[in-house]
Amino acid sequence: MPRKKKPINHSDLPDHEIEAIARCILPDILALFESEEGQKEFAAWKAQHELEGGIHAE
Repeated sequence: MPRKKKPINHSDLPDHEIEAIARCILPDILALFESEEGQKEFAAWKAQHELEGGIHAE
């Protein structure tokens, strides 16, 4: 089984604090992306970044 790469932390916060914050906000992020409003906002963001060359179209 391949090892998981450890993210690089360039902040002054210890990894365990970053992980705790991520665990707290992840449910809200998921709820936003699952909502109709969130999907519309993401589609608009993605379209804008594709026009700017920020991300590759899939």
